Amino acid sequence: MAGMQAEARGSRTADGGAPGGPVTEADAAAAGAVEEALRAHVAERLAEAHATDPAFAEDVAGSVRDLVLRGGKRLRARLLWWGWRACGGPADGPGADRARDLAAALELLQVCAVVHDDVMDHSPVRRGGPSAHAGFALHHTRSGLRGSADAYGTAAAILVGDLALAWADDLAAATALAVPDGLRIQREWRALRAEMAAGQYLDLRAAATGATGLDEAVRIARLKSALYTVERPLALGAALAGAPERTTSVLRSAGRCAGLAFQLRDDLLGVYGDPRDTGKPAEDLCAGKLTYLRALAVRLAARSNDTAALHALTADSGPQAGAAAAREALERTGARELVEARIARLVRSGERRLAELRAEPDAVAALAGLLAQAAGVDTAAAAAGGRR
Repeated sequence: MAGMQAEARGSRTADGGAPGGPVTEADAAAAGAVEEALRAHVAERLAEAHATDPAFAEDVAGSVRDLVLRGGKRLRARLLWWGWRACGGPADGPGADRARDLAAALELLQVCAVVHDDVMDHSPVRRGGPSAHAGFALHHTRSGLRGSADAYGTAAAILVGDLALAWADDLAAATALAVPDGLRIQREWRALRAEMAAGQYLDLRAAATGATGLDEAVRIARLKSALYTVERPLALGAALAGAPERTTSVLRSAGRCAGLAFQLRDDLLGVYGDPRDTGKPAEDLCAGKLTYLRALAVRLAARSNDTAALHALTADSGPQAGAAAAREALERTGARELVEARIARLVRSGERRLAELRAEPDAVAALAGLLAQAAGVDTAAAAAGGRR
């Protein structure tokens, strides 16, 4: 693809800062090439859907198309690409095309995850527009259809998620069949899907049981993000490149650090984020989600015998007043500051692991910058903090 072929040169700054200039341009080119792959693949699947049934194609397949092309950071896709490049995968040619297709499969899998996640969380907004179930419910109401609009929206959204998963699996399987070591790719893909489901269930279960344990919060974060969002995409890129086990192990370790940092940042955004930037409401406190941020605040409040903070963080109170009180408790216990510090440490640990890679420096630099960006960390500041 032309986008991949446009990849340029760059290097990490001396103080460990995020790569800029040509490397940033190369990352943008990689993301653009994945976008092209997504559009091509979705167009083919839509044509097949129309042959099956026009209403199905317009409503269900069209929703998959709209969601996957509506935007998103393409983080998993970009991580797979730079994992591929850091393991010696070429920037163009048939191998690069397969890396692009596998990256596109990750984006389709993410559509499945967010559609079902929005149903479970009753979230009305996704990526700056209506979530799938909210859009179908609105269509039901406006069209004067029979029955419950909410039930219709939920059922249709589940089908949208299922179709996105099917498309993702088809693309991943086609990629695995096209390479000699396809079984390795299949194993990574199978594990990624199971971990995604496990993380979502444990998240749901923890909210229902009122869990506040730090160990459980970390386990959920690891399954939901450290593995699914970062470590597995990197490992998929390494598997596609035929990387040796030592190289893959280094990438996994770096991804584990960055993945946890990513989820901790997401926890903060779930409380303090601006919906105009995040694409969905900051609603985690209202939903009673078990996050590392909240679990840490509960532990700190218990240690200091801050009963007001404990009540605010664990009580099932009204959305507005409850969220405001819990947010204040997070600040007062020092949990927010401690989470920020841990994110910076995790990013530095990931950078140290990446430095062990004997790979193309430009690709490693781009990957380091992407991991730090995912964690929302200024890598120059993080490096300075590590020298103090």
